Amino acid sequence: MSQPTIDIYTKFACPFCVRAKYLLSSKGAEFNEYDITMGGEKREEMLARAPNAMTVPQIFIGETHVGGSDDLAALDAAGKLDALLAG
Repeated sequence: MSQPTIDIYTKFACPFCVRAKYLLSSKGAEFNEYDITMGGEKREEMLARAPNAMTVPQIFIGETHVGGSDDLAALDAAGKLDALLAG
């Protein structure tokens, strides 16, 4: 089975975004990063996928909305991130 598509919506100079990207990279995961610092089409896309999201990063693994950096770290700490990344 192939790795699910990972999308992460970020903003410039966001330390939580850096932390989330580092964790994903440390797992060998490839991801699509969308910088929404200036708003635009990708910000609207993020809000359509996660209507209540007001912070970044917002992380999606396949069809699963993980949430933010703390949510991603909690999944890893619980031993559930690797399985989600594997598909």
